[in-house]
Amino acid sequence: MNSEINRRDFMKRAAITTAGAGLAISAASGTRALAASDRIRVGVIGPGLQGSADMAEFLKQPDVDVVAVCDVYQPNLDKALKATNGKAKGYKDFRQVLDRKDIDAVLVAAPDHWHALIAVMACQAGKDVYTEKPASKSIEEGKRMVEAARKYNRVVQVGTQWSSSPHFQKGVKLIQDGKIGKVSYVRSWNYLNLSPEGFGSPGNSAPPADLDWDMWLGPAPKADFNWNRFGTRHLGSPLPSWAPQGSIEMLWSTFRYYWDYAGGWMTDWGVHFFNIIQQAMKVDGPNAVMAAGGKMCNMDNTEYPDTLQATFEYPGFLATYECRMGNQRVSRGDQAYEGRDWDILREWGFEFYGTDATLRFDEMGLQIFPEKSRSIPGKKQTDRALPLEVKDPNENLTEHVRNFLDCVKSRKRPASDIELGHRATSTCLLGNIAYRTKERLVWDVANQKLIQGGAEANRLLSAEYRAPWKLTV
Repeated sequence: MNSEINRRDFMKRAAITTAGAGLAISAASGTRALAASDRIRVGVIGPGLQGSADMAEFLKQPDVDVVAVCDVYQPNLDKALKATNGKAKGYKDFRQVLDRKDIDAVLVAAPDHWHALIAVMACQAGKDVYTEKPASKSIEEGKRMVEAARKYNRVVQVGTQWSSSPHFQKGVKLIQDGKIGKVSYVRSWNYLNLSPEGFGSPGNSAPPADLDWDMWLGPAPKADFNWNRFGTRHLGSPLPSWAPQGSIEMLWSTFRYYWDYAGGWMTDWGVHFFNIIQQAMKVDGPNAVMAAGGKMCNMDNTEYPDTLQATFEYPGFLATYECRMGNQRVSRGDQAYEGRDWDILREWGFEFYGTDATLRFDEMGLQIFPEKSRSIPGKKQTDRALPLEVKDPNENLTEHVRNFLDCVKSRKRPASDIELGHRATSTCLLGNIAYRTKERLVWDVANQKLIQGGAEANRLLSAEYRAPWKLTV
């Protein structure tokens, strides 16, 4: 496989201000080309916490029929089938969904360690793919996904929905138009206080009778069942004291905090951040990465650090990502937030620090904070903020699903084309590798390989698959 992605073509599509207007691609041989008026038949693989939210957006679209639903956990499958009013057929094996010739596209929302394998197999089956983020569990898997999308001429959208949001597009345009000056530093964060129990420490046990645990593990190493590894809670399972007792819903995708399946908050939230950061700054990835952290405040049985700081060196600027699960105060307050819900604003966000102003993205919108000694061109010094309220929290997801469906019909590359999603995912995976190896990694961005990094770092670029599963393009 040619692992190098053409930089000029990549950068052309990386500009978020032209998202969704990418190059047209042809339909794969043997797959019907859809007219604008045609209905799109969709199969859903993994309708869990995020998957059910995604599926709800697909069901809202006037030109979509959800005709197949697949999950290895019967309660998830039953709930999803009910949401289709009995119009979809249920499956326990995703390969049966891919075998259906009448399905045009699949939604892949299985746990992270499944994303690459299912997406590649879907491309081989002539299906377009909407896959949840992160794109993959390893960098090599992501490269295979890009290769498969191009080889089989498939539309592959990664679920980094901020790429389809007018809110984020406007902020990126302000940065690219120089409205906050030269950016030398970007900071992103996730804060939450789960101390001291964290996600709890349930013991290993037999899997529930309505779960195919071996199929859930799939290509991941064989492991005893544990409620935290599975990531779903139901009546009778142990819960930490901070969680609503007796919950029958999935409270948290705790599987993401085990290295066999995912990459913690870095790949869960960080992919969103770095997807926008790299598009706004028109870069493919970092040149070097360092990270430090550990389990410092929580006593649960997960593996991911509850406190983490990662630094990414790019040409001309630095970016950092930090997470902590033992305190949710941000580093500073600001009177510009008076009258707003600070509880919402403090849990996540990211800021671009420019010579003329700082631009902050968070759940409420975006704001610009001018430097006291400077002013934004065309703005008065007293204009402290440029708020863009996101009144409907589902707006970004709705726009993103619609963008994918439109591209299924037009054969254009979507707003979060697999190349963009893979590059953002790769950045976060490098942060995790730097943390796990305690090394400063030097990365060849164009050729996607380590220039500086030991044997363990190079090993972690790939994912070992448990037999009989194999990833081939």
